[in-house]
Amino acid sequence: MLHPLTGSTEWVEYDGTSVVRSVMNGKGSLLELQLNGPAGPIEGVGLRLYDPRSRQWSLNWANGNDGVMSTPMFGEFKNGRGEFFDQETYNGRTIYVKNGFWDITSDSARFEQAFSDDGGKNWETNWIMTFKRVKEK
Repeated sequence: MLHPLTGSTEWVEYDGTSVVRSVMNGKGSLLELQLNGPAGPIEGVGLRLYDPRSRQWSLNWANGNDGVMSTPMFGEFKNGRGEFFDQETYNGRTIYVKNGFWDITSDSARFEQAFSDDGGKNWETNWIMTFKRVKEK
């Protein structure tokens, strides 16, 4: 969604690539993302780390515009679905953020991000991404 938490229903579509590689013997992964679309390019890097004691993952993201690591999201994969949460400031307001992964196969996954500005009672999905593995040639 182009303008989250404003009542807007305007969506834009992006195309791009992500490269994900395992690190630390599978206890982490590194994601490099490059997208192009009508609102301009998006570039960033994600570091996902698994804590075997808590059995949870942390999702860490740095946007290419500022190179600053965002607030980590925490959650877990259960029953073929991953859900991760954090609390952030967005346009001067404190909000909850939820990221979800599902329909996970060896060749694809669906990702959605949603914001809540009412303490998690209502969620507004503002980012949908479909990952499809490209076969190496």
